[in-house]
Amino acid sequence: MMKKGLICAALSCMIFAGCTSSQGTSTSSNSGNTETAPAAQTTAATTVDESQLEWKEALNFTPPQKGEKIIVMDVKDYGTIKIKLFPEEVPQACENFMGLTEMNYYDELIFHRIIPKFMNQGGDPQGTGYGGQSLWGDKFESGLSHKLYHFSGAVCYANSGSTSTSGSQFYIVNTPSDFIYTQIPIEEYPYPQSVKDKYKEVGGTPFLDGGYTVFGQVFEGMDVVRAMAEVETDENDKPLKMVQMKTVRIEEYDGE
Repeated sequence: MMKKGLICAALSCMIFAGCTSSQGTSTSSNSGNTETAPAAQTTAATTVDESQLEWKEALNFTPPQKGEKIIVMDVKDYGTIKIKLFPEEVPQACENFMGLTEMNYYDELIFHRIIPKFMNQGGDPQGTGYGGQSLWGDKFESGLSHKLYHFSGAVCYANSGSTSTSGSQFYIVNTPSDFIYTQIPIEEYPYPQSVKDKYKEVGGTPFLDGGYTVFGQVFEGMDVVRAMAEVETDENDKPLKMVQMKTVRIEEYDGE
């Protein structure tokens, strides 16, 4: 447990100044304006009453159907990421992301916060972690689905304490499977065994489940997500070399 605690503390130190933790504890007076995923931790999610959750079989890796609308994100100098959305599970979350995408909101924005073996965060026009807004102009309730999990490649909304404070900022989980095996006691989580096995297979951040909205899953381009996570960053986890979304658009999946 000492080793796990030290790793948790080290990751906590890398969190952007002013972020709010999963328990809602602010580290800055500006934290109310900041959207973030919390530091990695090694215990089950504490943002919600787990006794009220009935975790179901995972939908994350359901393949898109031909003609289905998907998100295609071109990251400058890295490549293309394709994302399946789940509007039947979290309708407002998907409506927000698709609406902003149709407005070209995300074009040319950067990933302002990247932590290896954790997540890549972007979607803030200010590029600081303190900006952005929803399709409706204010924060919104992005909802939760107990069929969507923080597997590696999950696309989720950052927030400043609860899912009612989601906006435009999002993150893509990049935690590999070896981290699950060595640092996260996945067998202690109240999940179906198939979900635990999937976490062991693909990696992820189960300690974020229940506190942050998962609304999409990368189904093509995880190599791009991983490559982005190797960028050199400063003390605030901001890439020293800009990692930029050249374009983000909606396309109909062609089945290939």
